[in-house]
Amino acid sequence: MPAATLSPTTRGAAPSLSVVVPAYNEAEVIEEFQRRLGAVMDGIGLSWEVVYVDDGSSDGTPALLAALQATRPEVAVVALSRNFGKEAALTAGLDHASAREAIIVIDADLQDPPEVIPELVAAWREGFDVAYAQRRSRAGETWTKKATASAFYRLMGRIGGPVRLPADTGDFRLMSRRAVDALLQLRERHRFMKGLFAWVGFPSRAVPYDRAPRAAGTTKWNYGRLWTLSLEGITSFTTVPLRVATWLGLGTAAAALFYGGWVVVKALLFGDPVPGYPSLMTVVLLLGGVQLITLGVIGEYLGRIFNETKGRPLYVVGRHVPSGRRGSLPAE
Repeated sequence: MPAATLSPTTRGAAPSLSVVVPAYNEAEVIEEFQRRLGAVMDGIGLSWEVVYVDDGSSDGTPALLAALQATRPEVAVVALSRNFGKEAALTAGLDHASAREAIIVIDADLQDPPEVIPELVAAWREGFDVAYAQRRSRAGETWTKKATASAFYRLMGRIGGPVRLPADTGDFRLMSRRAVDALLQLRERHRFMKGLFAWVGFPSRAVPYDRAPRAAGTTKWNYGRLWTLSLEGITSFTTVPLRVATWLGLGTAAAALFYGGWVVVKALLFGDPVPGYPSLMTVVLLLGGVQLITLGVIGEYLGRIFNETKGRPLYVVGRHVPSGRRGSLPAE
């Protein structure tokens, strides 16, 4: 049952905190992550659970999660029927988190240290609905990745309109129950969770931290996937690219008008020599390029409309084992 539909009675027996952990082929780091997370959460003094979302892993992750769930009552497992992507896995984890007070989102690769969680909890206890971890440094990442990430956050800050993405901030954060309930009302298919986190609003506080290198395994985010995620973020929260395409078309049309006027004046004053092939090809290729760019931008938005109208579920659960229970429940 999605957390947004839990009754007050059901929540009364729920833990205070849920930790949502999307995992895709993280067998090399799951056990160490659980050890560090357990040490941190046990020291906070509140009841808690951890909801692992297996996003169609093909390594030993499913077996490790099953072993953890069999021995640790605080572990819940949501196994998706295939790989749906991190944004969908995060949504599945939030849907199945049963905490009555707050939910924490963190990756399993230990780049976001669980030891920062008490600082997030402290900000929440001060009255903030959202405490997001803001990267002070990014150890283990290439200069190119740091530079492109910085450029993306600055770009979104300029064109994102009322939705302001905090700079140097990923998914690692704590959200109050009411903030998560508001977030779960947003069911669009093309999901850019960092933008959705910001869109719901509520009082927020940044918690600076130093990001660590990946503890084991390899990153699942190559530059192609990062580019796709960037496009999702831009097209999900702003129509600026459409405006740019419009202005590009107007600018090109104006340039063509002035050039046409110049050709007429030149022909009247100096005659009309046959224009050269290079100049003709330059104009044709320029106009063709502008048209294709504009069509591509329109196509990106049209494709998103097409996907939204199909109304498919965000994910399909293959197996769900809640915390504190044994055995599987039917897929939801």
